[in-house]
Amino acid sequence: MAKVLIVAEHDGAVLNPSTAKCVACATAIAGTEIDVAVLAASAAAVASDAAKLDSVARILTVENAANEYALSAILAPQVVALADGYDYIFGPSTTFGKDLMPRVAALLGLNQISDIMSVEGSHTFKRPIYAGNAIVTVTAPTGKPVVATVRTASWQAVDATNSAPVESADIAVDIPSHTRLVSVESGQSDRPDLQTASTVVSGGRALASSENFDIIFALADKLGAAVGASRAAVDAGYVPNEMQVGQTGKIIAPDLYFAIGISGAIQHLTGIKDAGTIVAINKDEEAPIFEVADIGLVADLFKALPELTNAL
Repeated sequence: MAKVLIVAEHDGAVLNPSTAKCVACATAIAGTEIDVAVLAASAAAVASDAAKLDSVARILTVENAANEYALSAILAPQVVALADGYDYIFGPSTTFGKDLMPRVAALLGLNQISDIMSVEGSHTFKRPIYAGNAIVTVTAPTGKPVVATVRTASWQAVDATNSAPVESADIAVDIPSHTRLVSVESGQSDRPDLQTASTVVSGGRALASSENFDIIFALADKLGAAVGASRAAVDAGYVPNEMQVGQTGKIIAPDLYFAIGISGAIQHLTGIKDAGTIVAINKDEEAPIFEVADIGLVADLFKALPELTNAL
């Protein structure tokens, strides 16, 4: 039976939903036994969440004070130490996974497969290329472990009805000292997480200022939605880059996506191609966003959006 090791993404207290989607990908590979690795300063809470994921055989915890923050240079050697005997080492194709998994692959002397969106065989996978305009089938060499990131927008999270055993992993690794944490800056919000929200409201450069983004926030609060933005809006300084949706931002798959004042550049469309329903509001009737939108409204967003918000 092939063995899969999934590196859990978490914030030190709560398991990120991306991990459950990696498990879903692993279950698509026939005849696999799935373990989840939790690397943390204190792993109990996260391990408890991970143990509930269906199809997981066991949870391996690695507790070290150096693991308080997800520094890839610190985590990668520990993942490699855990990886011995595994046929697959998976991580999510999120900021966390994109930072960590290439280091893991390099330390193992392997090429990484990025953004697995479907499993076609034991070593054959599909992934998007050219900003999602083409899908390529990739076959990894047999006889070597497969290191890969999972395109979380392409997978439904497994259920959480399991009760897998939790074990402490005994590994001997010298923690690298060439990388250290200087500071952490993160925004705090009561809104849902952008990558896991079922409804997302995004604004583009047409908002023209950070103050005007208040009408985006107002609609999102009425809907209980997360807030995103196009790269143009981020580059203009209207909102922080953690809100960016698209090829160089976050890849998301909400049930409902509002594109407000977003023209629809291919880089942005890459980030929302798996959305269930796309609603676009733009005063330019020729905007490319209308080609992919399920519902389109040609209107001045500064008039239409307040009316929509007030009607809810």
